[in-house]
Amino acid sequence: MEKRPRHRPHREYPNAKRLVLAPDLESCPICGQVLKSRRNWHTRKTIQTLKGPLFVAGRSKECLNPACRNYGKRYYAGRVWLYSLPNSSYGLDVLAFIGWQHEHEHRQLVEIQRELNRRGVDINERNVGKLYRHFLALLGASSQAVYAKLEATVQQYGGLIWAIDALQPEGDGTLLYVLYEVLSGKPVAALQCKHASEQELAEWLQPYQALPFPVLATLSDGEVTLVATLKSCWSQAPHQRCQAHFLSNLAEEVLDYDDQLRQNMRQDLGGLPAVPEHLTDELAQDKPGPKDAPPPF
Repeated sequence: MEKRPRHRPHREYPNAKRLVLAPDLESCPICGQVLKSRRNWHTRKTIQTLKGPLFVAGRSKECLNPACRNYGKRYYAGRVWLYSLPNSSYGLDVLAFIGWQHEHEHRQLVEIQRELNRRGVDINERNVGKLYRHFLALLGASSQAVYAKLEATVQQYGGLIWAIDALQPEGDGTLLYVLYEVLSGKPVAALQCKHASEQELAEWLQPYQALPFPVLATLSDGEVTLVATLKSCWSQAPHQRCQAHFLSNLAEEVLDYDDQLRQNMRQDLGGLPAVPEHLTDELAQDKPGPKDAPPPF
């Protein structure tokens, strides 16, 4: 069965505020010669922030001293990434808002989506969930308490269960690989690249293989590269497919039939007459109250 293409809305913000950033370096760190600005932007995109849409672009510079060993080397505007993640069209303030609302205000993703829509941010519930996972990945990768959390998990359960999930932030082929510990639900690290190979993933996981904690099992979806990587990195631990992904794959095959069934039911039942309002009032009046309740014997 051929999969239906996902619909991605095209959004334009002609009145977005413009922000063009340059590299922090003015001169080459090797020869000291003034760097030459390049005409082309190395990155440009429009992102949605809590303060409105923002067009962000980054210029680059290069060393044009033939005698310098860094001749032709380009220097980029790193401050671009202070506003949003690579390949993401949402600002970091939106990620922080989603994380705070879910973690501290205990609001559901659909509630956060509605609040963001009210603030002028165009987003659906599915992307709110993706951005929340990105928030967890950033938080987990930068937290100094990760090791202590893993150590406490080992003391409680006797070991760890490592899992990898691959997310696609903007559907453009760039994947965000998230490593998290299942028993504690703790995100530990993140890697963003285009379809990483087994060797690249294994190199990324080397520091976590070296941790002095027993590994009870590994978990992932059915993606061949992820399964092979986890089995090679923790060969002594059994591997299991994620049940949520497995059930989702099973349900995907029947989505078309389910949609057709709902349409048929809507057509068949849509012609039934509505319940008269006066009959509804009579039923409410005839409902037995406390005085009409039968005796307990």
